Amino acid sequence: MTKYKPISEKYPHFLHGGDYNPDQWLNYPRILDEDIRLMKLANWNVVSLGIFAWAAIEPEEGNYQFEWLDRIMDKLYDNGIYVILATPSAAPPAWLVQKYPEVARVDSNRVRHLFGGRQNHCFTSPIYREKVRSINRKLAERYKDHPALIAWHVSNEYGNDCHCDLCQEAFRNWLKKKYDNDIKKLNHEWWSYFWSHTFTDWSQIQTPSPIGETTIHGLNLDYKRFVTDQTVDFFKNEIAPLKEFTPNIPITTNFMGTFPGLNYWKFAKHLDVISWDSYPTWHGNEEDWVVAYKTAFVHDINRSLKGGQPFMLMESTPSVTNWQLVSKLKRPGMHALSSIQAVAHGADTVQYFQWRKSRGGFEKFHGAVVDHCGHENTRVFKDVKEVGEILKRLDPIIGTSVKPEVAIIYDWENSWAIEDAKGPRQEKKDYLLTCQSHYRPFWSKCVPVDVIDMESDFNGYKLLIAPMLYMIKDGVAERIKQFVKNGGTFVTTYLSGIVNENDLCYLGGFPGPLKEVLGIWSEEIDALHDKDENYVVFNETNELGIRGEYKTKELCEIIHLEGARDLAKYKEDFYVGYPAVAVNNYGNGKAYYIAFRNNDDFVDDFYRKIIELLNIKRAIDVDLPVGVTAQLRTDGNREFIFLLNFTDEEKKLDLKDIEYIDIVDNSMLDGKVMLPPYGFKIIEKGN
Repeated sequence: MTKYKPISEKYPHFLHGGDYNPDQWLNYPRILDEDIRLMKLANWNVVSLGIFAWAAIEPEEGNYQFEWLDRIMDKLYDNGIYVILATPSAAPPAWLVQKYPEVARVDSNRVRHLFGGRQNHCFTSPIYREKVRSINRKLAERYKDHPALIAWHVSNEYGNDCHCDLCQEAFRNWLKKKYDNDIKKLNHEWWSYFWSHTFTDWSQIQTPSPIGETTIHGLNLDYKRFVTDQTVDFFKNEIAPLKEFTPNIPITTNFMGTFPGLNYWKFAKHLDVISWDSYPTWHGNEEDWVVAYKTAFVHDINRSLKGGQPFMLMESTPSVTNWQLVSKLKRPGMHALSSIQAVAHGADTVQYFQWRKSRGGFEKFHGAVVDHCGHENTRVFKDVKEVGEILKRLDPIIGTSVKPEVAIIYDWENSWAIEDAKGPRQEKKDYLLTCQSHYRPFWSKCVPVDVIDMESDFNGYKLLIAPMLYMIKDGVAERIKQFVKNGGTFVTTYLSGIVNENDLCYLGGFPGPLKEVLGIWSEEIDALHDKDENYVVFNETNELGIRGEYKTKELCEIIHLEGARDLAKYKEDFYVGYPAVAVNNYGNGKAYYIAFRNNDDFVDDFYRKIIELLNIKRAIDVDLPVGVTAQLRTDGNREFIFLLNFTDEEKKLDLKDIEYIDIVDNSMLDGKVMLPPYGFKIIEKGN
């Protein structure tokens, strides 16, 4: 593999900075002057500017005031600080909503919002689209040649849906297109015959509502798909003038992890670079290393969204949030560690919300680089400055990535379908947590992983894992079969192969179109109460060489072998002796089926054997202590290894007497490495 291009050729280094809101401080010129001094001191080289500045740019309709923004742009550039310029559509001004009330969002209960909040607009409204396009055109025309401009930050954290009359009509048109203008076809795919919910005219269809229809799962799924498509269409309207006037300036918008309201795989193809906002809850009820692998899982989604291209950490907090249930301070070392974790998984930026704490409003207590005290003599400021100094030394890593041999499928639409299903249990369905639990053994074993959706390309991987693949879209099973036939190893679990993309159950037995490749038939699934226990015991001569028994929880599937071999059986209850883990040879590959929900000990032992069996490459071929991991970035020639300690204890590592270079301080390391609490090393093998 080769390097990707930097985000901007104007500044081919790591970007370090974050959200800057000078529009809040226009009456405080001394503070604006002080900001520049402090930014340089904090090793900032970029700001995201103007994210919520619509009212400052256009205080009255058609009255644009750019002079303040001109001054800020010029001053930043004169001091070596670049600008990711934002479009302000996330927060329309009061005058716009007052004059054009139809631009305000309508909730599912059919009540229209008043002015306020953010992302509070209708994404279908022609008026709102026109106003957004107008201000974006003004911004693009004015700053297209400004030397500070290196990227566009479009809107902010797209989210929310709308149920107004405009959106109702747009949804019906979307459905007509999908179902070939054939309402009988729609009724079949939604199985609306149930409860006599058959539609005889398109005008009868409404978006899901607590005062109306919520029980047709095909309707619910299609509405979520429509929201993604309509949001993407709104986004395309936003970026049209930016592409017209600045075709060479990259465009992004900040995603929100696994936010359930939008399918980011549908969004990603329209971005030049992926960016996301990361806000883990460190030092909380979960151990920090548990939070770390769950965060790493989302970093890997964002790296995978464009096939391994480095992404932007657009927002993180330099200290605390103000909206988590408990906003606990980051312990010493955690800010640098969590920032470098993003870099380890593919980020070419470290950016924060926010530069300076707002004096008032909703986020006045949200963490910032500059506190209300207004000076640099704080622990947080020093932490940020340190990260900037480290990033200056990492130029060789810019544009590098990783090509994993393992992929895990985490699919937004599959998640929607599982959450909407009424059964086999109403709580603890835990699709995301299950995917993360299958990811954790690879994180612990220092194995790079892509996190993809079911429509991604499976070629090039040795191992494909699809926990709880409840929904299988057309063509996916065929591609899985081909993957295994060509020599790949496929792993899936209980509750897979149940429905098609419209949530219609497969006929002929589960796991539907995966029965052939898996060689099993799933007859029933038992939902366990928290007090219930069962165990799975591995056969003494099983081919993986796993020994012992493992406790089950929450879900146990009763399966029959139809060509597969059982590796483990249930120990208790009426399904004692039934297969619980099965493997099937298919073509040149193998497919494994795990019929029960399990604990960490099972997935650890199972995937340790699979890693060994497939000879899967690790970032470093060393077993590390619990809570310590290693991640890899490479250009195909040089390999950079990130050793990360997510515990509050010092950890001693034995790197097998291989010499490494610490690329942060350019020192040589022998085989013994000491990682302090919340410490890290970035190393490269010596010659």
